[in-house]
Amino acid sequence: MWSFLGVRKRRDLEADANQLNPLHVVVAAVICAAIFIGVLILVVRLVVG
Repeated sequence: MWSFLGVRKRRDLEADANQLNPLHVVVAAVICAAIFIGVLILVVRLVVG
């Protein structure tokens, strides 16, 4: 997750990139997008309602 946010050291990022499974990246991206959309919907409902 730290690599996704871009706050890791370059050495650690390169080590993770060698071990990374593309399926894990896709799953993490879908989960993060769903959470982001959920938070946006929640904020809009709180502001409007």
